[in-house]
Amino acid sequence: MAEKDKQRIVYVEDDPDMVELVQMMLDERRFNIVGARDGITGLGLIHQAPTALVLLDLMLPDMGGWAVFQTMKEDPDLSEIPVIVVTAQNTPIDRILGEHIAKVQVYITKPVSPAELRGAVDRVLGSEA
Repeated sequence: MAEKDKQRIVYVEDDPDMVELVQMMLDERRFNIVGARDGITGLGLIHQAPTALVLLDLMLPDMGGWAVFQTMKEDPDLSEIPVIVVTAQNTPIDRILGEHIAKVQVYITKPVSPAELRGAVDRVLGSEA
Protein backbone atom coordinates (compact mmCIF):
# COMPACT_ATOMS: atom_id res chain seq x y z
CA MET A 1 0.00 0.00 0.00
CA ALA A 2 1.38 3.39 -0.97
CA GLU A 3 2.13 5.87 1.80
CA LYS A 4 -0.58 8.23 0.51
CA ASP A 5 -3.18 5.45 0.78
CA LYS A 6 -2.53 4.73 4.46
CA GLN A 7 -4.96 6.05 7.04
CA ARG A 8 -3.35 8.74 9.17
CA ILE A 9 -3.44 8.47 12.95
CA VAL A 10 -2.18 11.31 15.14
CA TYR A 11 -1.04 10.15 18.57
CA VAL A 12 -0.86 13.05 21.06
CA GLU A 13 1.45 11.66 23.76
CA ASP A 14 4.35 13.32 25.59
CA ASP A 15 6.31 10.07 26.04
CA PRO A 16 8.19 9.33 22.78
CA ASP A 17 8.73 5.71 23.88
CA MET A 18 4.96 5.23 24.09
CA VAL A 19 4.50 6.67 20.60
CA GLU A 20 7.15 4.29 19.28
CA LEU A 21 5.49 1.35 21.05
CA VAL A 22 2.10 2.18 19.53
CA GLN A 23 3.70 2.52 16.11
CA MET A 24 5.01 -1.03 16.51
CA MET A 25 1.65 -2.32 17.80
CA LEU A 26 -0.36 -1.00 14.88
CA ASP A 27 0.05 -2.32 11.37
CA GLU A 28 2.39 0.07 9.58
CA ARG A 29 1.10 -1.25 6.26
CA ARG A 30 -2.36 0.15 7.06
CA PHE A 31 -1.56 3.27 9.05
CA ASN A 32 0.71 6.27 9.05
CA ILE A 33 1.12 7.10 12.75
CA VAL A 34 2.33 10.61 13.53
CA GLY A 35 3.32 11.54 17.08
CA ALA A 36 2.93 14.89 18.84
CA ARG A 37 4.47 15.55 22.26
CA ASP A 38 1.95 18.18 23.32
CA GLY A 39 -1.60 19.25 22.65
CA ILE A 40 -0.85 22.37 20.64
CA THR A 41 1.45 20.46 18.27
CA GLY A 42 -1.13 17.68 18.08
CA LEU A 43 -3.91 20.06 17.05
CA GLY A 44 -1.59 21.53 14.42
CA LEU A 45 -0.83 18.07 13.00
CA ILE A 46 -4.51 17.17 12.95
CA HIS A 47 -5.22 20.33 10.93
CA GLN A 48 -2.31 19.71 8.52
CA ALA A 49 -3.63 16.65 6.73
CA PRO A 50 -6.69 14.40 6.69
CA THR A 51 -6.67 12.41 9.94
CA ALA A 52 -8.67 9.20 10.34
CA LEU A 53 -8.19 8.88 14.11
CA VAL A 54 -6.66 10.61 17.11
CA LEU A 55 -5.09 8.67 19.96
CA LEU A 56 -5.01 11.03 22.92
CA ASP A 57 -3.19 10.95 26.24
CA LEU A 58 -4.83 13.06 28.94
CA MET A 59 -1.73 14.20 30.82
CA LEU A 60 0.13 16.56 28.49
CA PRO A 61 2.64 19.32 29.27
CA ASP A 62 0.96 22.35 27.67
CA MET A 63 -2.76 21.75 27.55
CA GLY A 64 -4.51 18.74 29.00
CA GLY A 65 -5.98 16.02 26.84
CA TRP A 66 -9.52 17.06 27.72
CA ALA A 67 -8.74 20.58 26.46
CA VAL A 68 -7.44 19.09 23.20
CA PHE A 69 -10.60 16.97 22.92
CA GLN A 70 -12.86 19.96 23.61
CA THR A 71 -11.00 22.10 21.06
CA MET A 72 -11.49 19.37 18.46
CA LYS A 73 -15.22 19.08 19.21
CA GLU A 74 -15.68 22.86 18.88
CA ASP A 75 -13.88 22.99 15.50
CA PRO A 76 -16.16 22.03 12.58
CA ASP A 77 -13.14 20.74 10.63
CA LEU A 78 -12.11 18.38 13.46
CA SER A 79 -15.31 17.55 15.31
CA GLU A 80 -16.07 14.35 13.39
CA ILE A 81 -12.61 12.79 13.83
CA PRO A 82 -12.89 9.84 16.23
CA VAL A 83 -10.81 9.91 19.42
CA ILE A 84 -9.45 7.02 21.44
CA VAL A 85 -8.14 8.06 24.84
CA VAL A 86 -5.02 6.14 25.91
CA THR A 87 -4.22 7.18 29.47
CA ALA A 88 -2.87 6.15 32.85
CA GLN A 89 -5.89 7.82 34.50
CA ASN A 90 -7.87 4.78 35.62
CA THR A 91 -10.22 5.91 38.37
CA PRO A 92 -13.94 5.22 37.95
CA ILE A 93 -14.65 8.96 37.66
CA ASP A 94 -12.05 9.30 34.86
CA ARG A 95 -13.69 6.47 32.92
CA ILE A 96 -17.21 7.88 33.47
CA LEU A 97 -16.03 11.31 32.32
CA GLY A 98 -14.45 9.83 29.19
CA GLU A 99 -17.09 7.34 28.15
CA HIS A 100 -20.34 8.91 29.28
CA ILE A 101 -19.80 12.65 29.57
CA ALA A 102 -17.18 13.42 26.88
CA LYS A 103 -18.33 10.41 24.84
CA VAL A 104 -14.93 9.47 23.42
CA GLN A 105 -15.13 6.49 21.11
CA VAL A 106 -12.94 4.29 23.35
CA TYR A 107 -11.24 4.86 26.72
CA ILE A 108 -8.16 2.65 27.20
CA THR A 109 -5.93 2.65 30.26
CA LYS A 110 -2.18 2.08 30.22
CA PRO A 111 -0.48 -0.27 30.05
CA VAL A 112 -2.29 -1.18 26.86
CA SER A 113 -1.92 -4.54 25.17
CA PRO A 114 -1.40 -4.78 21.42
CA ALA A 115 -4.62 -6.80 21.05
CA GLU A 116 -6.64 -4.24 23.00
CA LEU A 117 -5.28 -1.32 20.98
CA ARG A 118 -5.68 -3.04 17.61
CA GLY A 119 -9.20 -4.11 18.55
CA ALA A 120 -10.15 -0.57 19.53
CA VAL A 121 -8.72 0.91 16.33
CA ASP A 122 -10.50 -1.72 14.23
CA ARG A 123 -13.82 -1.03 16.00
CA VAL A 124 -13.51 2.71 15.48
CA LEU A 125 -12.20 2.68 11.90
CA GLY A 126 -13.78 -0.57 10.74
CA SER A 127 -11.96 -3.85 10.36
CA GLU A 128 -11.34 -3.20 6.68
CA ALA A 129 -9.71 0.16 7.39
